[in-house]
Amino acid sequence: MTDSVRKLRYFFSSQEFSDGIRTTLSILLPGLLLGWQGDVETGLTVSLGAVCVSLADLPGPPGQKRNGMLAATALVGLMALITGFIQPYPWLLGAAVVGASFVFTLLLAYGNRAGTVGTAGLLIMILMLDKPLPPGKVLPYAGLVLLGGLWYAGIAGLLNQIRPHRVAQQALGDCIRAIADFLRLKAEFYRTGTNLEADYRRLMQQQVTVSEKQDAVREILFKTRQLVKDSTGTGRRLVLTFVDLVDLYEQITITYYDYADLHRRFESTGVLDVVAREIDEVAAELESIGFAIQANHGYTSRRDLPAGLERVKNRIDALDDPARPGHTRMLKKILVNLRNLVGRLQDILAYFDASSPVPAGRELEFGRFVTHQSYDVKVLRDHLTMRSGIFRHSVRMLVACLIGFIITKLLPGHHSYWVLMTITYMLKPAFSLTKQRNVQRVLGTLAGGVLGAGLLWLIPDRQVLLGLMVVFMVVSYSFVRINYLVTVTFMTPFILILFSFLGLGYVQVVEERVFDTVLGCLIAFSVGYLLFPRWESDQLQDYFKAVLRANLKYLRTLQEALIGSPVALVDYKLARKEVYVSSANLGAAFQRMMSEPQAKQHRPTEVHEFVVLNHILSSNVASITSSLLNGETRPALSASSLKCLRQSQQILHRSLRRLDVQEPDNLPADLPTPAPAHSPDAQLGEQLEFIQKVSSDIGKVTEAVLK
Repeated sequence: MTDSVRKLRYFFSSQEFSDGIRTTLSILLPGLLLGWQGDVETGLTVSLGAVCVSLADLPGPPGQKRNGMLAATALVGLMALITGFIQPYPWLLGAAVVGASFVFTLLLAYGNRAGTVGTAGLLIMILMLDKPLPPGKVLPYAGLVLLGGLWYAGIAGLLNQIRPHRVAQQALGDCIRAIADFLRLKAEFYRTGTNLEADYRRLMQQQVTVSEKQDAVREILFKTRQLVKDSTGTGRRLVLTFVDLVDLYEQITITYYDYADLHRRFESTGVLDVVAREIDEVAAELESIGFAIQANHGYTSRRDLPAGLERVKNRIDALDDPARPGHTRMLKKILVNLRNLVGRLQDILAYFDASSPVPAGRELEFGRFVTHQSYDVKVLRDHLTMRSGIFRHSVRMLVACLIGFIITKLLPGHHSYWVLMTITYMLKPAFSLTKQRNVQRVLGTLAGGVLGAGLLWLIPDRQVLLGLMVVFMVVSYSFVRINYLVTVTFMTPFILILFSFLGLGYVQVVEERVFDTVLGCLIAFSVGYLLFPRWESDQLQDYFKAVLRANLKYLRTLQEALIGSPVALVDYKLARKEVYVSSANLGAAFQRMMSEPQAKQHRPTEVHEFVVLNHILSSNVASITSSLLNGETRPALSASSLKCLRQSQQILHRSLRRLDVQEPDNLPADLPTPAPAHSPDAQLGEQLEFIQKVSSDIGKVTEAVLK
């Protein structure tokens, strides 16, 4: 199967495509049905309410989605009512919109879902800027907008009741495929002629994606009581599959070696390419499992992975040299890790056998693995300071909307609602995201304008145009969370076709929309750049501190496991999650920093080195700790080995103190030291010495970044 065909299969079974179809139909049906009855204006008003509420339809647990859409519906109805009554007073209306832009943006303090609720309320106000209503029609208009929001929320809730596991299946399948791609990138480290630095960059980028996908699955699975408590059905299998998947991801991440030395010693033998091919096979198997879960169908493995492992073993055995004992030890460790990986894959495959009982005794405190948003007023009050990034972003939004409103009032013939809507969508908390969105919006509008104008010029048949408009809407809404450039490119022609149905000339519409879009983007970009922008380099120390704290906790867990202190499995997995999340956040911040102006980038080489060293450290810590907790090894511990571990913690703690003077000066009290071993494990000693060396390198890089 070609890569393009595989991507199409995944797309058509994805949550994004399902949501794209549902959103399109929910928005389109009221307009079409009422339009056929001769009441186009009423249909468009109901559809407008659905459009606004669709913004709050973010992926997540059904309860949170329902509450978010109902809150958006209520806010949209209220704002439509208020805007309708003050519409005859332009400057009062402008002041209300500008003030609302500040207040509703502040709702980001309660999370992204609350932020989209605020955006929905702001959007209906903006869209009503150029729509004067007689006082007697304001209440009916607001009622129709409210009806459209309830219609959209009702359709979404009904589909969730009909298919309660579908969203979880799609999210889990998507996560599995992201991990499969991560595994493919690990295979690149073994290929002949590979560029290790480029490999690390791609791996860190994919780690960010995996972390985002895992968080999305946790939110859906662990916050949906029906799935967690379903002891025999599909929901419970999905939960257990995800738990095993995270363990499998750990198995992938712990496979770190000195790849430069590995290539120097074995590249000429060809054995590394054999290893890479076997890893690719495992990744392909994992990807097939992900697609089966995402598409909701059964799966039976057709790959003979054990045979592939045997081929790798034979190639390694052929390199054994009695005159050089231990020469292939590193290759044999790779083989052991591959076997463990295949074993964990077999555990996941077992869940496809519906006749087998769901394993018992595997309860975790799932609630501890997800964050719980507080909606206390104190949360909002705490953000009313210039130290808050959300507050600064709210002020930027206020200023940008004010500038946009004034300019459009001074420039006759241009639509303030389109300019303000562009600003609302383009201005993001981080400048790098604002820059990216602005470029995509302008390019997409230009390309979509050419496409839409060409179609309207070439195709006179209104039914064909209606069909194309539906297709464009589905594509546009399907790519909202995947590729914003595609979304804008296909959104523009469907808007042009819609306006042509309303009797507006498409050439004039294209000219106005392009000008208004460029104007809105320029305002958003300028305000984002000039008004106390949030540069990623200014936030790096916070990400560094989070990573160092997570690794210190990880090292502490390793120390407890080594000396035989009881370590609860859930505590270890929470520490592991903290390392994954903090590492991914740092990697994402680094990527954003690299898209900012070069003058605003702070020591990118050293930051990248820190990211890589952190990955190496956590991989080695996980390698030892997981084997100890799984009972695979019980090594004898020497005093010098324990000293290496303590020194590693001291080095990281000193780096943390350099970043945050408020950090407690002392490490937690030392754990009891076991009696010296008569025959200490030499391999363990080497691993702990390597951990100390990596920790020392992290300390040096931290010092360099602080200069």
